[in-house]
Amino acid sequence: MWSRGRRPLPGQPGASRPPLPLPLPLLLLLLLLLLPCPARLAHIKKAGATAAATAPAPWAPAEPAAPQEPGPGPESAGPFGRYYHEAELGAELAAAARPGLGRLYSLGRSLEGRPLWVLRLTAGLGGQAPEQDPAAVGPDPGPRIPGRPQVKLVGNMHGDETVSRQVLVYLARELAAGYARGDPRLVRLLNTTDVHLLPSLNPDGFERAQEGRCDPTPDARAGRYNSRGHDLNRSFPDQFGTGQPPALDEVPEVRAVIDWIRSNNFVLSGNLHGGSVVASYPFDDSPQHKTSGIYSRTDDDEVFKYLAKSYASKHPIMKTGDPRCPSDEDETFKDGITNGAHWYDVEGGMQDYNYMWSSCFEITLELSCCKYPPASQLRQEWENNRESLITFIEKVHIGVRGFVKDSTSGSGLENATISVAGINHNITSGKGGDFYRLLVAGTYNITAVCVGYMPMTVSNVVVQEGLATEVNFLLRPTVILLVEPQTAPPSVTPVTEAPETPASHQPIQPQDFHHHHFPDMEIFLRRFANEYPNITRLYSLGKSVESRELYVMEISDNPGVHEPGEPEFKYIGNMHGNEVVGRELLLNLIEFLCKNFGTDPEVTELKNSFYKFISCFYIHFTFSFPFPCPHPRAISYNRASPVCFNSAMSCSPSQSQPQLCPLGDSTGVVGRNNSNNFDLNRNFPDQFFQITDPVQPETTAVMSWLKTYPFVLSANLHGGSLVVNYPYDDDEQGVNAYSKCPDDAVFQHLALSYSKENSEMYQGSSCKDMYPDEHFSHGITNGANWYSVPGGMQDWNYLNTNCFEVTIELSCIKYPYEKDLPRYWEQNRRSLIQFMKQVHRGVRGFVLDATDGRGILNATISVADINHPVTSYKSGDYWRLLVPGTYKITASARGYNPVTKNVTVKDEGAVQVNFTLARSSSDSRNKSNKMKEMVADSGSSDPTTKEFETLIKDLSAENGLQHLMLSSSPNLALYRYHSYKDLSEFLRGLVMNYPRITNLTNLGQSAEFRQIWSLEISNKPNMSEPEEPKIRFVAGIHGNAPVGTELLLALAEFLCLNYKRNPAVTKLIDRTRIVIVPSLNPDGRERAQEKACTSPTGRTNARGKDLDTDFTSNASQPETRAIIENLIQKQDFSLSVALDGGSVLVTYPYDKPVQTVENKETLRHLASLYANNHPSMHMGQPSCPNKSDENIPGGVIRGAEWHGHMGSMKDYSVTYGHCPEITVYTSCCYFPSAGQLPTLWAENKKSLLSMLVEVHKGVHGIVQDKSGKPVSKAVIVLNEGIKVHTKEGGYFHVLLAPGFHNINAIADGYQQQHSQVFVHHDAASSVVIVFDTDNRIFGLPRELVVTVAGATMSALVLTACIIWCVCSIKSNRHKDGFHRLRQHHDDYEDEIRLMSTGSKKSLLSHEFQDETDTEEETLYSSKH
Repeated sequence: MWSRGRRPLPGQPGASRPPLPLPLPLLLLLLLLLLPCPARLAHIKKAGATAAATAPAPWAPAEPAAPQEPGPGPESAGPFGRYYHEAELGAELAAAARPGLGRLYSLGRSLEGRPLWVLRLTAGLGGQAPEQDPAAVGPDPGPRIPGRPQVKLVGNMHGDETVSRQVLVYLARELAAGYARGDPRLVRLLNTTDVHLLPSLNPDGFERAQEGRCDPTPDARAGRYNSRGHDLNRSFPDQFGTGQPPALDEVPEVRAVIDWIRSNNFVLSGNLHGGSVVASYPFDDSPQHKTSGIYSRTDDDEVFKYLAKSYASKHPIMKTGDPRCPSDEDETFKDGITNGAHWYDVEGGMQDYNYMWSSCFEITLELSCCKYPPASQLRQEWENNRESLITFIEKVHIGVRGFVKDSTSGSGLENATISVAGINHNITSGKGGDFYRLLVAGTYNITAVCVGYMPMTVSNVVVQEGLATEVNFLLRPTVILLVEPQTAPPSVTPVTEAPETPASHQPIQPQDFHHHHFPDMEIFLRRFANEYPNITRLYSLGKSVESRELYVMEISDNPGVHEPGEPEFKYIGNMHGNEVVGRELLLNLIEFLCKNFGTDPEVTELKNSFYKFISCFYIHFTFSFPFPCPHPRAISYNRASPVCFNSAMSCSPSQSQPQLCPLGDSTGVVGRNNSNNFDLNRNFPDQFFQITDPVQPETTAVMSWLKTYPFVLSANLHGGSLVVNYPYDDDEQGVNAYSKCPDDAVFQHLALSYSKENSEMYQGSSCKDMYPDEHFSHGITNGANWYSVPGGMQDWNYLNTNCFEVTIELSCIKYPYEKDLPRYWEQNRRSLIQFMKQVHRGVRGFVLDATDGRGILNATISVADINHPVTSYKSGDYWRLLVPGTYKITASARGYNPVTKNVTVKDEGAVQVNFTLARSSSDSRNKSNKMKEMVADSGSSDPTTKEFETLIKDLSAENGLQHLMLSSSPNLALYRYHSYKDLSEFLRGLVMNYPRITNLTNLGQSAEFRQIWSLEISNKPNMSEPEEPKIRFVAGIHGNAPVGTELLLALAEFLCLNYKRNPAVTKLIDRTRIVIVPSLNPDGRERAQEKACTSPTGRTNARGKDLDTDFTSNASQPETRAIIENLIQKQDFSLSVALDGGSVLVTYPYDKPVQTVENKETLRHLASLYANNHPSMHMGQPSCPNKSDENIPGGVIRGAEWHGHMGSMKDYSVTYGHCPEITVYTSCCYFPSAGQLPTLWAENKKSLLSMLVEVHKGVHGIVQDKSGKPVSKAVIVLNEGIKVHTKEGGYFHVLLAPGFHNINAIADGYQQQHSQVFVHHDAASSVVIVFDTDNRIFGLPRELVVTVAGATMSALVLTACIIWCVCSIKSNRHKDGFHRLRQHHDDYEDEIRLMSTGSKKSLLSHEFQDETDTEEETLYSSKH
């Protein structure tokens, strides 16, 4: 038998099996049973009379003392004698809406236009006039009352399951009447609870259903479904959904409920059905979607079971667990409750939607075996459910409740996240900051988090049976961390003197000495971050294999900001999970530094550095790698001894089960490795050996972190011996032998600075009971000389960063007893402080550009005879650790002449040595040609231009964008997604409200004829300003990833709101042309469903084409053609940023497989810039559920190396639009819940603004001829690859990575120009290209060509004359080629005579001469 209002009908989606046909005799028997025989009527009457006598309804009219046979009819049965149809239902609800107590409102209308009435009941609420027409009520439920949790009950979701419809009307009467008569229980309930009753969600189906029909019917017209044949309890978005729910236009009833849930902050809900008698709780389905038998557990399973039992235990039939419904008499439910999926798999149900998409806990209540029982049974059904309903509503007051408020203003904080340690399900606070977290009895650690505020944790909250425990949170705004940027020169740091303290002053020592497992450590860190916000910053560098945060506590006088000239230091603890002393010492050190800062001179002095702790803490303290209980390899090496150990079990102090961890362990490996069973201190790339193990997420996170911060000094805290170990850790042979690094003397000094302060360590034989033959002179050792360790972290630090790291073994016992922890602190306290001070030894300073005085990034500082250079950071600042002595130090940078200085390093403090580098001679020669780098002259340059250049430099500085965000208008209220209609109205609203800086254009239409909107934001929108850079933001190329769309709408609103209000934003808009295309695929967006994290529905356009494969020369889709023709092919953009979803990273061109990538450095630089301004993207661990092991170094990867494909938008933009484009993947979930939008905006806001700043860098230029006339359409070739064309007015702009770049300028009729330009990381480089007319012909000088041409022409004329003369002479000769030699005049006369007579013989008789013999032989005789 399929479910009682839960399971689908045969023939419908999800149906399992049809009802078995009944034999004809059985059918006749059933008909006889249903006939109103006297015995059956007497039974009904007796049951009704008994129920009435035991619990009369105070709002029901008195019944006759002796009802007449054959039984009560509709007229005589009072309120129980009939079902209420539309008009009467509205009237009954309106009557219950008493002034000051109730309010009737409507969620909307059904498909057939019937109102979806809701009655709200709570004390102090303005009511409605009794005479008001219920059909005319509006959607307004009245104002929220902070401090009162909201409960909702929904009935008649299936139109043929009707008991709930009536029972909710009876409940409304009961509550109103009980409050009026002063019933203490009901008065208390309505004074403290906000109750919303929706008797009929499917009024259309109810009107079609037939009274007396108990079992389901396959006829869709029978009332179960809505008017379009859709089951409303299969029409909600589903976390495990295999298909798509119907479009919301098909189920307006579902749309109304979804909007209702989103616009309120319901805490508890019941969905009332019929067809069985049981309380069902989430989840209703499972990923396997097996018909039944799979227990699909939520994170709040115990709470749901408690809620279900609270209802079932008060129901006389349900509590038995044996409803004996005729349709399935053998079906039983333990305690009258069941897990939904275990009973029957329901995809698209409402109760799961409530839990997954809101803060509401909903269960499904099956009230009666018969779906539509005769009205005569309604009294009994009410009595069965009355106590259960009231008890269930009262359960909204269990668990924890309270307010989240701003500690400064005291105002409530809406949408603050309330999380409970150990339960992976969060809720959010309401509009007044009130929250209600349902929990069963127990002890909990509860945290409140809100964007823009420091999180706060309250630990050990005791929840008891009964009323909720009150817990209030006062969150401190992060704005109190704002420290004004340092305006003095980097080498001067003003220090506020600490108050004088008596000589006898003793620092405050830590008090918290116990083993901190991961939840305890979290609470400890958050506590100190909250209590000392001005000197601490807590952040995560990534996640472990099991998604635990790798926390870092940063301690400084200006946390979160790298101040030029201040070195950064880190401690790392608990790299091996079973070596816990380092973890606890770093927690002690944090407590010690925080409590003594400002009172103890030595501690206060340390403030001039950045200290980061991983405890795994990096000062940056890295606090311990929060390893779970992994299963280590069968054989693992103990660093303290070359002995192999076997282990069959494992554990880590990060677990909450200390009994599994071997307290007092000294040589074991239990818990050593990570959850993938890899030793993290053998997992780093090695200089001598190939590490074949896969790189672990913890390793990747640390490497990315070390590339982000300019660490100078570090220590990695271990256990198992008592010694300081320094590089190298291995050598080429892999044997135990001294492996000296170039800075061996420095490392020995660093190691001794620690061991000297630890007397036991300094003795060198501290663990003689364990290792009697082991001795370390003065407590230090070279790593490889002790034991060869390939793949260690300390060597990787030294070889790949500027950081010098040692490994400190703190204790012979790896996991000591708690009672010994104070002793370890006392032994190591002085050593920890003394080692931190070593960061201020050696040489420090700045490397500056001689031209403009700016710092040079990545300049190399090398020391003669020490083959280990270091590099400068963003402001040109550097630190080079050295022991006392005299050194020859050289600073060099590409394109600059190196500078060498002799420096004497003393024993105290670092020597400051600044280097000022001049551009190299080749660069100077380049500057002398016709392409000149413009040097601004303060007397002639535009003051506003100089001011804007200063702004770009300020915003590019450390924390510059953070200051911009803090000084701008408050955060936007992102609380919902915009449909296409909403998006269009939003954009039009921006243009109407900000007409001077916005312009909305239509690029084209989608396949389904929706407009593809383009919004331009600038001070002169829709006007050509070729001298200004132009940036393009595009989102929604995949319709199922709409986060980008919402982020771009938020960006547009942010810019408009702050124009003329925030100076920085105003200047950016005035000098930039910003084009925003929020939705490239509006058709796909309309089909996509919220919280469908992996569903492909909506990814393609309406024709099923992935638009990111259609950007080709013959694009087939209207959406891609619109972008190509109206944006890309105009070739006037300097940068394009595309937003997508499905991970947390940035890709750069190309998406297609190519051998080489032109301008790769610049493309990667742009992608890295976005990732580095994102709080987690740069860590390279998206941690997406479907790709949990994915590691992307720096959060940046070439598209083809991630998900290669042809026809992408960014490839087309680079190839044909000459515009670099990056693609940003904003979230793992394609379509996360709207509740995550504020967090996503907060995460991406800084990165988006960084793109607006970056577009003003690179190279700006103008091309003109000698007369000053602009040359347009000239070709600018950069680094012999990238080409751009000059615009109108001769302007061009191209983004390039910081450094030197070659430029060639080509234009028809002009000489080609060549030069080199230097691009700064914080400013644009401007060039003017002046063309000379091209005087070369065929590559030769014009003068030479003219001379040669003249000579050639003269020679040709002379030759022609000679030839003419010769030809003229020859023309006088006979054609036969012979001529007789004439010697006498007489002969000539004879010849004439002979010729006249025609005699030929006379001619032949003379002598003849062949004319061709020689010219000299041809003689002409003169007549004498």
